[in-house]
Amino acid sequence: MEHGSIERELRIDASPEVVYEVVSSPEHLREWWPDEAEFDAVVGGTGTITFGDPASPEAKVEQLTVVEADPPRRFAFRWVYDRDETAAPDNSLLVTIDLEPSGEGTLLKFRETGFRERGWEAAVLEQAYNDHVQGWNHFLPRLVARATSLVARS
Repeated sequence: MEHGSIERELRIDASPEVVYEVVSSPEHLREWWPDEAEFDAVVGGTGTITFGDPASPEAKVEQLTVVEADPPRRFAFRWVYDRDETAAPDNSLLVTIDLEPSGEGTLLKFRETGFRERGWEAAVLEQAYNDHVQGWNHFLPRLVARATSLVARS
């Protein structure tokens, strides 16, 4: 298996503007992905996302750096890098979310790359890749539900 990238396409019954908010706003991210999110959604903005109770020592905290913010077309960020490092292609994973109008909704193109570039040994690479595949398989449908729920409320 290659373990190079994870790619998904999702059709969402919400406008690109709504979907962009859902993928780029910490307030909305907390509803479908991490338990806590704090970052500035502008190019160069940094912060953290937390999985689990933020007050618990078992919580998993990941650094995040926004690398592209082009509403309502593209949002991209680097994550999974050490706290004392600056996100770069050789020390982090890159998530790119492209949004295209599709009828009255949006086609979301998701891509996560950088697994091989991390330089992990084969078993670590395979485990990280498989963990992320399982994670995105769980979380991306929640993104769709969140965007759809915002449209239903308006």
